[in-house]
Amino acid sequence: MSQPVTAIDAATLPDRAAFEAAVVAPCRPLVLRRAVADWPILEAAASGRAALIDALLPLAAPGPAELFVGPSEIAGRYFYAADLDGFNFERRSMPLPDAIAAIGAATGEHSLYLGSIPAEIGYPAFAATHAMPWLREGVGPRLWLGTASTVACHHDRLDNLAVCVAGRRRFTLFPPEAIGDLYVGPIDHTMAGQPVSLAVGSAPGGRQWPRFEAWREQALVADLEPGDALYLPKLWWHQVEATGDLNLLVNYWWDAHPAGPDDPFTAMLLAMTTLAERPLPERTAWRAFFDHYVFRPDRHPLEHLSPERHGILGPLDANRGRIRAMVMQWLRR
Repeated sequence: MSQPVTAIDAATLPDRAAFEAAVVAPCRPLVLRRAVADWPILEAAASGRAALIDALLPLAAPGPAELFVGPSEIAGRYFYAADLDGFNFERRSMPLPDAIAAIGAATGEHSLYLGSIPAEIGYPAFAATHAMPWLREGVGPRLWLGTASTVACHHDRLDNLAVCVAGRRRFTLFPPEAIGDLYVGPIDHTMAGQPVSLAVGSAPGGRQWPRFEAWREQALVADLEPGDALYLPKLWWHQVEATGDLNLLVNYWWDAHPAGPDDPFTAMLLAMTTLAERPLPERTAWRAFFDHYVFRPDRHPLEHLSPERHGILGPLDANRGRIRAMVMQWLRR
């Protein structure tokens, strides 16, 4: 049976230091009840659908936006079409205010979804009146607006703080180590940039995704009411269901543990090109080297030497440039 994500009262987090210590440092999903209470947009949402749309429209910039439009038969579950050759919805480009108005006027004939609009581009005045003091300067909000929807189970490469503003949100979570049993789809043919699980959301007991059955009952579930937030560490898999007639989520993506300018995903793709099709015994040998030099589960690889003999295995801040230069030189060969 699935288990609820641990929840705490956000009032116990008076400042950024408390948030980073109690929420970010453990690197586990956590629900923050009553995370925001004084946001004007939350007050508008509490007054009903029309009030929320009326509050958003004056904030919206006139630039283009991409609206997902799905027929009623998909019941708001945006996903692949048969055989993964396309998708079960269409994308329509239109001015952002028109997309907001269309969602506000939706009658159920179609499901409509306007996802991941950076506030600095789409709603430039939003951040000034909707503060998030737990996060460092420069981490900006994004707005997600739509009718009832289910976003397929995926992961993000950044840490996520997701605030439910209108409607209700259910997050169904799986840890990163479940990846091998989630039957993940293509990584270069996706709905919105990230690969998705083909198994999560399927009917129980089917034969198509047998390895997923062991994980189905181990899911963590976070149910958010308006004003609640979920902290989700990077690489955690999550399906997101918005169950109201009109739903608004505000989220923040940032790297809570930055270690330089390079995305680890880039390193993974490069490792795929060099290792993925080598013989199993050789891949196993390289895994030992990766564990020793990169993942370091037990100790620093040169702990038996004095620090002045660590060379490029010394502190990364002092050696990152040398390592990157070496890699770039070798890639040019």
